[in-house]
Amino acid sequence: MSRETRLQLIASLEKARGTHVISYLTSTRDNLDSYMAMDVIPVIYRHLTTIPGPRKGRKIDLFLHTNGGDGVVPWRLVTLIREFCDTFCVLVPNRAFSAGTLTALGADKVLMHPMGMLGPTDPTVITEFNPKSQRVADQLLGISVEDVGSYIDLVKDDVGIGHEDELIQAFTAMTNEVNPLALGAVKRLTSQSKMLGKNLLRLRDRTMPLHELEEITNKLTSQLFYHGHPISRSEARDTIGLSFVEDPSARVGDAMWSLFEAYATDMRLNEPYNPVVEAIRTHGPLPIPGPQAGGPPVLLQEGQPGILGDAVDVPLETLKTAFVESLQRCDVYELDITVTLRRSTSGGYLGLFGQMRSEWTTE
Repeated sequence: MSRETRLQLIASLEKARGTHVISYLTSTRDNLDSYMAMDVIPVIYRHLTTIPGPRKGRKIDLFLHTNGGDGVVPWRLVTLIREFCDTFCVLVPNRAFSAGTLTALGADKVLMHPMGMLGPTDPTVITEFNPKSQRVADQLLGISVEDVGSYIDLVKDDVGIGHEDELIQAFTAMTNEVNPLALGAVKRLTSQSKMLGKNLLRLRDRTMPLHELEEITNKLTSQLFYHGHPISRSEARDTIGLSFVEDPSARVGDAMWSLFEAYATDMRLNEPYNPVVEAIRTHGPLPIPGPQAGGPPVLLQEGQPGILGDAVDVPLETLKTAFVESLQRCDVYELDITVTLRRSTSGGYLGLFGQMRSEWTTE
C-alpha cells in the first residue's frame, strides 16, 4: 500500500486514541526475520523531534510488531521516548516477542488486539564459544537458559540423580559438549534480561514492590519453558501479572488491525521468503542445458546429479524489512539481494545469493 494510505490509517488511529502514533515494525516473514537493533534509535529520535506541540501533557503510542532482537534496545528506546512525552503506551496488533515484550514492560499501558501476543524474555545466546551446527556449515547453535536449566532438572528430577558427585559428572558431561564460556554468557545475559525487565517496570511504577518485580521477571525469563510461547492478553494479566495490559475499544482495535494489515501487505509478512524461487519468478525459467554443458557434475539440493549451465545474475525486488513511520515522516530499512542462478542438465536449480545493499532510507 502507499504511504498515503498508511498515513490515513495512522491518522485514524491517532484520532481514536487522542495520541501521537509512531509505528515500529521489523520483518517477521518466514526466512526473512529482521530484528530490533540499536541503529533504530537515531531513526526514532528524528520522529520524536518532529512531533508538533508542547511536550507537557503529550501522549505517545508505539505501534510495535517484532520477533525481538538486541536485549538492550528496549531500555534505550523506552527511556528516549519518555523524554518526549508524559504518557507512553505500546500498541500490540499481532506480536511483540522477546525484546518487544521488554519494551512493553516500560509502557504506562499496553493495548493488545485479540490477535496480539507477547513472549518470554529469556535470551537465546549466540557467542563465538557456542557449539557448531552439524547440519549447516559455519552456523553456531543458539543456547537458551531454558535448555540449560531443563537439562539440570532432567538429571535431578526425572533421572533422580541427587548425589553431589553424580551431579558434578552430569555437569561435566554438559561442559564437554558446550564451552563453559558459552554457559557463562547464558547466565550473564539472563541476569541482564531480568535486570532490564525490573528497571523498565520501575519506569512506569516506582512503587511496585520488589517481590512483584521478581515474580514477573522470573515468569518471563525462566518459567514459561519455551522461548516461542505466545502470551495472550488475558494470560499477560492473569498469569504473568501485567495489570497494565488492556483490551482496546472496538474502534481502536479495528484501527490497529487495519494499520497492521497495511504493513503486512507492504512487507509481505504472510509469504515465506525463498530467494531462489523469487529469482526464477523474476527472471523466468532458465533453459535446461544440454549434456555438453561445461563443468564437473554436481549434486544439487534436491539430491540429483547434474552438470550446471551458464550463471545468470538476477537482482531481486527491494525488500522492506523494517518500518518506522509517523504522520511526519517514514523511514524504511531496505535490503537488496542478487541471486546467481544456474540450472543443471537434470532440470534442477542452484542459486547463490548475496546482499548488495542494506540501509535505512526515507520514503
